[in-house]
Amino acid sequence: MTSRTGDPIRVLIADDQAMVRQGFTVLLGTQPDIEVVGDACDGAEAVTRTAETSPDVVLMDIRMPGVGGIEATGMITAAHPGVRVLVLTTFDLDEYVYEALRAGASGFLLKDASSEQLAEAVRVVASGEALLAPVITRKLIAEFSRLDDRPRAPLKDRVGELTGRETEVLALIAQGLSNAEIARHLFVAEQTVKTHVGRILVKLGLRDRTQAAVFAYESGLVRPSGY
Repeated sequence: MTSRTGDPIRVLIADDQAMVRQGFTVLLGTQPDIEVVGDACDGAEAVTRTAETSPDVVLMDIRMPGVGGIEATGMITAAHPGVRVLVLTTFDLDEYVYEALRAGASGFLLKDASSEQLAEAVRVVASGEALLAPVITRKLIAEFSRLDDRPRAPLKDRVGELTGRETEVLALIAQGLSNAEIARHLFVAEQTVKTHVGRILVKLGLRDRTQAAVFAYESGLVRPSGY
């Protein structure tokens, strides 16, 4: 689960390169509100170490030998619903972006991100927000364009469980808008948006905003042709 107010955000770093693990540990170690509680050299160890250390956020390399980042992400998010996974990749258009999001990742970050970007990404994901940069959103759109003819009826029916305003908020989430941006767009208070988001997640059985964005595309609520 995410950190309690005042407690540091607990982070586990999973990467097959020791230098990367050490570098991220040093960078995050300078942040007073973040604590690195362990590391792992592959996906299998990441799963084990997550159970042992109870992190709030796992920094997960997407490409590792043996059990890779996608498989490990799915295992961790299934066994520990409160743990957020932030996937690390060398490429901003990594071919595995979509699969990792479907596996439960809450966002993506390039390995060459600055220390400030890294720390802020951890904070954003730990707070329950999605970390979907515009380039990642474009990747999602491209993927759904390619798979545009797949069946959607069951998910589309579930959209009917939402109110009109909740449906509108879900569509805006899928476009990568923050609560504040959605509030400005709809001319409502940010707290009102937070309430809508919470109800959307509960009604659809989704774990976070990233999964809500994926659902919006998969259900056909948001169409790639509209961008």
